[in-house]
Amino acid sequence: MKQLKVDLGKRSYPIYIGENLLAESDVLVQHIKSKQVVVVTNATIAPLYLETVLNKLTAYQVATVILPDGEQYKTLEHVTTIFTALLEKKFSRNATLIALGGGVIGDMGGFAAACYQRGIPFIQIPTTLLAQVDSSVGGKTGVNHALGKNMIGAFYQPQAVIADTTVLDTLDDRQFAAGLAEVIKYGLIADVEFFDWLELNIEKLIAREKDALAFAIEKSCATKARIVAEDEFESGVRATLNLGHTFGHAIETGTGYGEYLHGEAVAIGTCQAAELSKRLGWLNDEDIERIIKIFEQVKLPVKPPKTLSTERYIELMSVDKKNIDGAIRVIGLEKIGAASLPFNVKREVLEQTLNSFFEI
Repeated sequence: MKQLKVDLGKRSYPIYIGENLLAESDVLVQHIKSKQVVVVTNATIAPLYLETVLNKLTAYQVATVILPDGEQYKTLEHVTTIFTALLEKKFSRNATLIALGGGVIGDMGGFAAACYQRGIPFIQIPTTLLAQVDSSVGGKTGVNHALGKNMIGAFYQPQAVIADTTVLDTLDDRQFAAGLAEVIKYGLIADVEFFDWLELNIEKLIAREKDALAFAIEKSCATKARIVAEDEFESGVRATLNLGHTFGHAIETGTGYGEYLHGEAVAIGTCQAAELSKRLGWLNDEDIERIIKIFEQVKLPVKPPKTLSTERYIELMSVDKKNIDGAIRVIGLEKIGAASLPFNVKREVLEQTLNSFFEI
């Protein structure tokens, strides 16, 4: 087992990474401080891993909430289901919420924990690659709205993140590829040597070779932990973690949540952010080819849906947490391994970038 730390002073917490942590380790119960526990999961994960978690909780008063699986269910309505379970059990403000699932469950569970009685402890047990390397770390919680993704939420840190790599054995290929999109992102924004390593080892990752996968997860989590420790509330460098996300969120919102997985939309958005960076004189054609190639190797999409026009794209991008005073702000790549901070993008350049993809 590897252990990393998200260093946030009194709110610091560990990230545990290893095999069979749910079944064979006691790290979960070490972070439960009361007798009341609610486990939030979904209909896909419950048959696979809920019993394993509950076997660790026989000494506790436990409630379970099983939500439907999918980005389209990441709503206030379904968070209310969690509140109802807590209230029906008369759980107090020191009850612990365990989020057992992918990014959607982690975001909703964390948001419910942030809101219930103005905050109860929660633990992240991410069960997808994307959640293990990205969404479970850093305390971003929330839900979607028909007009914008993740526009309702809170910064609320967990007590611990338990990334059991064994659960990835049951992850389907599409979800696994979507997680690799976020792994690739870390090399692009902050570590050119890691990106070089990914290019050399991408086939091993696709084949889920344990050593390569363990290294990629640890490297991604370490990068995320370092950035979050430096900028918890995204006033500076943490925004670079959103490379490709402004474009990608527009795809998710514009096509209806669920048609594209988050990682798929981010892959397309990252290619668009790279093209924008080339138009600003930062990247060259060879850089663009490298970025597109690695996403294509993972069988991730690199072109946006033709159902979104440039005008619709820009309309959707105008609803983004990075925007200030109505200006669309994006993250670019000054070079592979170094992302820019958010900047106001000129509409003309944005239109040229988007049009170039629709002309392909």
